[in-house]
Amino acid sequence: MKVVGLISGGKDSCYNMCKCVDDGHEIVALANLHPPVGRADDEMDCFMYQTVGQQAIDIYAKAMNVPLFRREITGTPVCQTYEYEISETDEVEDLYRLLMDIRAQGIEFDAISVGAIHSNYQGNRAQNICDRMNIKMLAYLWERNQEELLQEMIDYGIDAILIKVAVIGLDSKHLGKTLKEMQPTLLDLNGKYGINVCGEGGEYETLTLNCPLFSKKLVMDEFKVIVHSDDAFAPVSYIQPVKMSLAA
Repeated sequence: MKVVGLISGGKDSCYNMCKCVDDGHEIVALANLHPPVGRADDEMDCFMYQTVGQQAIDIYAKAMNVPLFRREITGTPVCQTYEYEISETDEVEDLYRLLMDIRAQGIEFDAISVGAIHSNYQGNRAQNICDRMNIKMLAYLWERNQEELLQEMIDYGIDAILIKVAVIGLDSKHLGKTLKEMQPTLLDLNGKYGINVCGEGGEYETLTLNCPLFSKKLVMDEFKVIVHSDDAFAPVSYIQPVKMSLAA
């Protein structure tokens, strides 16, 4: 099938695209939703989309040599029930409009690649869009054991770094560290506090710098560390890329 990859820049959406390709599907376009242009704070109150690290998405697409389509997030989480009911001002509709934009450009696709693991909220909403567009949702990571999945991504060659931390036991000193470097810490925090080792509960977010789908790897030449919330128990901080490049 021809597939549009929904990308955030993170490990899960990237690895799911890898699994799509392994299964014989073709990634024909990338789709990304980003904060409004001019907004100083990347950390939006989104239930659906990762917004930190969005400055790297353009060069991420260049590394994949696949056309990229982007749209601003204009909606909010209006419908917060388990099952999604269409609301024109909901953030879910931003994704629907983005996929319709891609279709209007003449790019044919049969499915979308979705990196959801355990979020029924996100899964139900992505499926709602697929049903409305008569396409399939490919979610190879769905309901996987997270410890096994984390190891699998590391072994596969997903070179991703932490770009946001938001849970007890993680702070700004962990930003920029790779999944492989962080694996022992994440497993330890899972044992102590029950955190999701893949960050499915919002404990952390990542940026993929290299993977088998990339022709070149991403290099973060310049960045800022933003402290979003200086909470004593679970401080929230993130990396804001300033200058990115590609390297062989």
